[in-house]
This record gives sequence, C-alpha cells and structure tokens, in this order.
Amino acid sequence: MNEFDYEPEPGLPARLPAGERVLWRATPQWWPFARSAFHARFLIGYFAVLVSCQVAAVAFESGSLSRVAGSAAWMLALATVALLVALAFGWIYSRSTVYTLTDRRLVMRFGVAVPLAVNLPLSVIDAAELKLYGDGSGDIALCIAAAQRVGVVQMWPCVQVWRLLAPRPVLRAVPDAARVAALLAQALTASDVRTTTSPSHAATELGLSAGLAT
Repeated sequence: MNEFDYEPEPGLPARLPAGERVLWRATPQWWPFARSAFHARFLIGYFAVLVSCQVAAVAFESGSLSRVAGSAAWMLALATVALLVALAFGWIYSRSTVYTLTDRRLVMRFGVAVPLAVNLPLSVIDAAELKLYGDGSGDIALCIAAAQRVGVVQMWPCVQVWRLLAPRPVLRAVPDAARVAALLAQALTASDVRTTTSPSHAATELGLSAGLAT
C-alpha cells in the first residue's frame, strides 16, 4: 500500500481546482514500456549476437558438439534471465504509471519503490517531440523551459537519461501516441493564448509533490 492508494482520481494526488478539466488519461502499455525504458529489444539483439559469437568460438576451438551445446545453454540461460528482468520491470512500472493531461497541466504519476507525482504546468512546456512505433504506441519527450529543471534520478525511467545538462521528461509507451501528441499540441497552444491574456498563469512552476498547484 502506498500514498497513491487513496487518490481522489486515478493518477492525481489531489482533486483538480474548480474549472480545470481532464483532456486525456492513460496507463502506458507494458511491452512498449519495457522496450523503451528498459531496452528489451536491444537486449534480445545483444544476446543473440553474443550467443552466436560464443557458439562459433567454442566450435572453432574444440569442435565438440557437447561443449558447443553447453556453452549455448549457459548463454541462453543468462539471456533469458536478463530479458525476463527487463520485461518484469516494464510490466511493474507500466502498472504504476498514469499520465493525465488537463487544460492547464500534465501530471505524471510513476514509481514503484518511491512513487512520485510530477506536476508539469503547460506554461513551462515549450514543445514536445513524438517518437512513434509501428504498433501505434510512442514516446513523447517534453522540452521544458530553460528556467526549469528536472532531476534525472527522480524522474527515471520517465526521462531521457542521456540529456544530463537539460533532461527531458518523457511520456513512455503512450497508446495511440499520434492522437495524444496532437491533443497535447492543442492544449499547449490554448495554454499560450491563456497565458498571454492572463499573465498570472505563467508564474506556475514545475512541481514534484503530492498535491496540485492551483
């Protein structure tokens, strides 16, 4: 049991302020999440090459069928364990992750050992980049305003880890990602218009919290 067991709404640690409405909410798909965050597909290819090289080396060295079979079995066992761990993490994290887009913010609830709710006001999101996969799922990376920073350790695995100087939060394994990206773009455009007409909204800052800023 954790702090999110008593959420007033799935993925939201507190009720939305009056007048704010939910545009979209979803849980990521487990296999695309494992593929994106834990590199399950890369692991399959990596171990396939490793097993092939090991088998070829043993066959060339000894020519013994039993030694080749034993070496292949050991490497396949190691590959299976590594892949199962990646898939298990993908399944666990996907089940604990909920993305919620409203007309004012994007809330990312994720984490297993240390569950977090990250509140990203639309006013601090400059742009979004979509990486679409063949099954229709995709990753949406969020370009945050220069004045805002996110922690790589706190945001993992929902962050691009190689961008240490300017890490980007990522909505991973989003189902029907093209439609969601279009919806996010519309929300960002509407937020820009609202911020221009009402500058007070621009003061809302990125938050890592158990509540929602008004």
